Amino acid sequence: MPPSLLDVGWITCARDDCPGAAHPPYGRCLAHLDPGELESALRALSPGHAVDLRGTAVSAELLDLVLDAAGRRLGRARFDLARFTGPARFAGVEFLGDATFDRARFDGLASFFGARFTGNASFGEAVFARELTMHGSRVHGHASFDRSSVGSDALFGDACLSSASFDRAEFRGFTSFDGTLFHGEARFRGARFRRAVSLSRAWFDGAAAFEGARFTDGAFLSPRSVAGRLNLAGARADGKLEIDASGCLVDLRNARTEGRLTLRLDDADVDLHGLVSRGQASVVRRSGRVRVLSLERLDVDRLTLSGADLSGCHLAGVPDPGRLRLSGCVFATTPRGVQLRLSWPPVRWWSRRQILADEHAWRFGPARPALDPGRLKHLYTGLRVDDDRTATDFAFGAMEMRRMAAAGPAARAVLGVYWLLCGYGLRTGRALAWLVLVAAVAAGSLLWSSSAPQHVARRPPWTGSGVPAQAPPPGARAVVPRPRAGASAVRGTVSRTRPTRSGVAVRADLTARVARRPGDSGDLPRPRP
Repeated sequence: MPPSLLDVGWITCARDDCPGAAHPPYGRCLAHLDPGELESALRALSPGHAVDLRGTAVSAELLDLVLDAAGRRLGRARFDLARFTGPARFAGVEFLGDATFDRARFDGLASFFGARFTGNASFGEAVFARELTMHGSRVHGHASFDRSSVGSDALFGDACLSSASFDRAEFRGFTSFDGTLFHGEARFRGARFRRAVSLSRAWFDGAAAFEGARFTDGAFLSPRSVAGRLNLAGARADGKLEIDASGCLVDLRNARTEGRLTLRLDDADVDLHGLVSRGQASVVRRSGRVRVLSLERLDVDRLTLSGADLSGCHLAGVPDPGRLRLSGCVFATTPRGVQLRLSWPPVRWWSRRQILADEHAWRFGPARPALDPGRLKHLYTGLRVDDDRTATDFAFGAMEMRRMAAAGPAARAVLGVYWLLCGYGLRTGRALAWLVLVAAVAAGSLLWSSSAPQHVARRPPWTGSGVPAQAPPPGARAVVPRPRAGASAVRGTVSRTRPTRSGVAVRADLTARVARRPGDSGDLPRPRP
């Protein structure tokens, strides 16, 4: 469609096929005025005066004349659909009102070095064939570069922008936002960076949104501060991607990286839900607390987490835990002491150990999630950790999940006894405690048996004949022989010379005599009368 037939919304130049804004009273744009008419139009300009060059072909000479006539202080500046055929140098120009360059085309250099925009600055769908520099510029309003295109380097270093949007913008050269200060939100949604981009020492008082951005070459996002969220959800990096951030949330959900991915964080959170990385990826904590919020549906060739806090990150959705390498990470822990519960066993004594957030939620969470213990066992055995203590706790957790997932009660009982005796061979203290207990019980039994009263066999009384008295057999009657005549006198004589024996000894002697069987060689001699 010819440019003269475009519905541009303003009165166009009387010249054919010229969409430039007509300048009253001539009815033509400034580019088509006669020298005298142009001089008269420029004399009408003053500092702070509005300038309308919409659709006009602006040469470098014409631009310099207009800026000099306005004292390089423009009021409301309209350059929509303007075409700058030569270098456009707005260095040091002060825009006292809104400035619009929507759908403008810059065939040469576009320089806004040190320019000041009191209001808004709009470069929507503008085409910069060569370099664009906004180094040191100040925009107090909103700066819009939506769907703009820069054919060469784009330099925004040390610029100060209240808020800015670069949605679906395309940068074909090197892009620098080093030291740029964004007082509000900075949006780069769907932007394409054909070459390297750097955000070193940039300040973001709001969020930095790079959703769906495409980084063909290396990207170095090292802002000094991000007050909101550093959002790279759905972004794609074909080359190296390095992110240095502090005090913010780094969102890499559903992002994809083909090169090396490096995140160096200070007191920040990171969300890696659905991240796809075909290169080596690493998350390094430099200081503070670095929390990993999610690793669900993670698809990486290798991911190293150093010093990250995984106490609230569920790993059940990680397809291949063997590709994770954990170094110095923080995990959830079991409670210490005795726990009462309604299930069996009702009383459980816990020793402190590190566990995954999935097991913690499954055991102690208010709402117990539906989780397969076999899956947790696969996680515990698949994860690679550098800390020996953590590796031991994970091996213990794998055996616990194996016991939980056992098919029959017999297998559970065997593993339960294994746990009770020595903690699956991983709790040396428990085995030593059992050994000490068994030794103590054995020693106590030995001491008790040695201190109990002993039943000593009583010796039969002495009969005085050299043969101890024997007890009569059961049912035997004692036969007492009658004394002979004259025996009393003899006994009396004997009694005077011998000590009198007790009645017990006499009865025992008589009983022994009766109990002796006749014919025995050991018969006692009968006493003489």
